[in-house]
This record gives sequence, structure tokens and C-alpha cells, in this order.
Amino acid sequence: MKLALGSDHAGLSLKKEIMRHLEEKGIEFKDFGTYTADSCDYPDYAYAVAKEVSNKNYDFGILVCGTGIGISIAANKVKGIRAAACSDTFSAHACREHNDANIIAVGERVVGVGLALDIVDTFLKSSFQGDRHQRRIDKITDIENKETI
Repeated sequence: MKLALGSDHAGLSLKKEIMRHLEEKGIEFKDFGTYTADSCDYPDYAYAVAKEVSNKNYDFGILVCGTGIGISIAANKVKGIRAAACSDTFSAHACREHNDANIIAVGERVVGVGLALDIVDTFLKSSFQGDRHQRRIDKITDIENKETI
């Protein structure tokens, strides 16, 4: 499994904790920035990660900003991305099992490190259930294709 990671300045500290956690587990990843605490714009990093996941260069993405919301919204603008902002483990497994999410977003100002790591682990351990959920994902893809000019 290969992961693409990204954050803005508000998510940098939590992203570093997630990176340490992934290293301990031997999970391959690449950090697409930001690399400093200087103020920056989350859409830049959301796009970098989402594009890599969309192009299938990476299996999944993990994004971090202050809330997880803005960065997930930006990532979802990339065709083929289903990014879910999660602040609990139930949502983390449900977004994989039911929504086939390929990017998870967490908020450094919303969850603590321990919970964030549990959310990441839950997301990565879960898998898409298909069946009736596939029909819904197909409808999402149809909407995405209708809106693409």
C-alpha cells in the first residue's frame, strides 16, 4: 500500500505524527507538503495529493488541515476522488466500506493525536463492501461525468 500525504500549516504537526505512525507500521508514503508552519493555502496540497491518487500513483491519500473540511472539499474537486473528512472511527470505516473513499481528511484542531491515529488505522484496515454500495458510487461517478466539461 502506498499513501500520499498532505497538509496546510494548520495540519502540519498532526501530519508529522501520522507520518511517524506510518513509518512504525512500515507503510510506504510520500509527503506532498507543506513542510513549514508558514501560512499557506490548503487547496494546493489537497490538489497535489488528490491528483496522485486519481492518477493511481498512490492507493490512498491522507490530508490534514485545521478541521479536515476545507482540504476535503478541495480534494473532491478532482475527478475520481472521494475524500471524507472524519473525526471518529465509525465514519472512517463507513467511508471506506460504503463510499469507497480514497482520501481521508482529519482536522488537527478537531481531534487529538491518539484519535487521529485510530481514524487513520481504521480507514486503512477497512475495505469497500461493493454490492448495493457500488450502485451508489456509480451514480456519484455519473454526476461527476455530467458536470465535467
